[in-house]
Amino acid sequence: MKYDLEHEDLISIIKTADDSGLDELCKDIREFLIQKVSKTGGHLASNLGVVELTVAMHKVYDSPRDKLIYDVGHQTYVHKILTGRADQFDTLRKFKGLSGFPKAYESVHDAYDTGHSSTSLGAAAGYAVARNLRGEDNEVVALIGDGAMTGGLVYEALNNIGSSRLKVRIILNDNGMSIAHNVGAMSKHLQGLRSSSNYINAKKSVRNSLNKVPLIGKPISNGISRIKSRIKLSVLDQQGILFEELGIKYIGPVDGYNIPRLTEAFNAANAVDGPTLVHVITTKGKGYSWSEKYPKKFHGVGPFSVDDGNILSSNSSLPELSFSEVFGIKLLELAKEDERIVAITAAMGSATGLGSFYEEFPNRFFDVGIAEQHAALFAAGLAKAGMVPVAPIYSSFLQRAYDQIIEDICIQNQHVVFGVDRAGLVGADGETHHGVFDLSYLSSIPNMTVFAPADGTQLEEMLEYAVKDMSSPVAIRYPRGSAEFEHLKLKPFSGNNIKLSTGTDITILAVGSMLDTALEAARELMSKGYSVGVTNVCVVSPFEVTLTDLDTKLVITIEDNVIRGGFGEAFASSALKKRHRYGLITLGVPDAFIEQGSVKQLHIECGMTAIDIVKGATEYFERKA
Repeated sequence: MKYDLEHEDLISIIKTADDSGLDELCKDIREFLIQKVSKTGGHLASNLGVVELTVAMHKVYDSPRDKLIYDVGHQTYVHKILTGRADQFDTLRKFKGLSGFPKAYESVHDAYDTGHSSTSLGAAAGYAVARNLRGEDNEVVALIGDGAMTGGLVYEALNNIGSSRLKVRIILNDNGMSIAHNVGAMSKHLQGLRSSSNYINAKKSVRNSLNKVPLIGKPISNGISRIKSRIKLSVLDQQGILFEELGIKYIGPVDGYNIPRLTEAFNAANAVDGPTLVHVITTKGKGYSWSEKYPKKFHGVGPFSVDDGNILSSNSSLPELSFSEVFGIKLLELAKEDERIVAITAAMGSATGLGSFYEEFPNRFFDVGIAEQHAALFAAGLAKAGMVPVAPIYSSFLQRAYDQIIEDICIQNQHVVFGVDRAGLVGADGETHHGVFDLSYLSSIPNMTVFAPADGTQLEEMLEYAVKDMSSPVAIRYPRGSAEFEHLKLKPFSGNNIKLSTGTDITILAVGSMLDTALEAARELMSKGYSVGVTNVCVVSPFEVTLTDLDTKLVITIEDNVIRGGFGEAFASSALKKRHRYGLITLGVPDAFIEQGSVKQLHIECGMTAIDIVKGATEYFERKA
């Protein structure tokens, strides 16, 4: 039978359907996902891999009474379909549409909003304690991927859960990948766990047999339990020892596509009066040949052709290089000249442009996993030992390493170079992924220099300057997408801001990639008879005090960062101290979390367009008149 995913009560169906009915439902969900995401784009491979797993979760657990918490949230599309949101999938990740991540405002079934990795276990621990304090008896379930197990937050939470004996049900979705292939000791440990379930089966068989023996069976069984740690450590070292030693009952590995086995494992976990971990083996991209073959490509994919898996592009011209690609190409060039240069990634090597660096210098390339705090600390150690570590990390992910940037890098004035990728408004991933705080949180740290290139050429020049001409911490922040811009070539970067023109009426100070917007506004204002100057603000911190010394009537600053704590506020503070008398308008991201949508839509929403600059300037002079 064919299920009407957009109108039927799928939760009720799951609770009552037999195995064959559930298999049909899973097939329909996969077809639905492929068709919808091929048009909207989104996180396809991760969701195709967890269809049966999600169905089994909803069969055993009673959402929203039982709390289902998803780590990162990439894999919640199936959950959203099952909880009544299939009819909104045409708006997936679009402006004012269905989010690609769990959102409590969308549904009571979304127990916890996520977007970053390694957080579900800590949130689940909080939920479990609150449940206990209220005397309730619902289940708290945390689904986490094996890639997220590289994050330190996981082990802090595991330690808390195990030592407190919190009744949390952990489901480990093990597909052997995050965005890049997983690295590190935990990944190797999980590979071993995938290989055999002999220990679990043998233990269950021996216990069942002994318990049937009259009088002496139970004492023998209890005696065996007392020495199980010794047995596991000495003989069966390929099983879930790590979790068991933390006080968390390990169950698995379980086939992630066998719904009866999954429900059996979840029910067995629920019978344990304490924390449990069910280890589920899945395949990223399951059920669609192209995503199975290229899971990295289909992790986060744009609209594509279902027939051949090719990405659909509206541009027929040659593809433009992105800022990430420019960064990677330039870093490789510099590394060929200087063997002290090493590259660090937090499980995002290809995404941040480091693929070629890894191929050329694998022994100087370090993927630390989803562990930004460690990446920063690791970089500090490398710098202290005389290397030149360069670490491109997404702006919103670098937030996680704030303490290490201060304590281990800036206080010690270490020569670490950060590429702050995806700075500014990034589009469809929404609040959790916009990089709109980095100017504020980095510029406030002593010893930190913050550059903001206006285009790819300036990014190359800044990276070379940061590596060769500096010996202190540097952050170069750049947006997602094309590094090509409309403005004419700027004069070479030499560590200072660049004045393009002088205006006696209006001066526009444009931070980084906002330069084209400023130039567009300047042209419009000059056509109205105003004298307009534009400065390329490419050095945000330390603040250049002489920037405020302007013979002009109005200054307008524009940046793709929150206004609070950003460049505009720094400029206003400095101008006030020097008692400059020109008017001032600061444009940027308002004091709010910005939703998903195209970057163009979000710039309009935030009042960060050329039209907004022109409107602000003309209204100012109308008021003056």
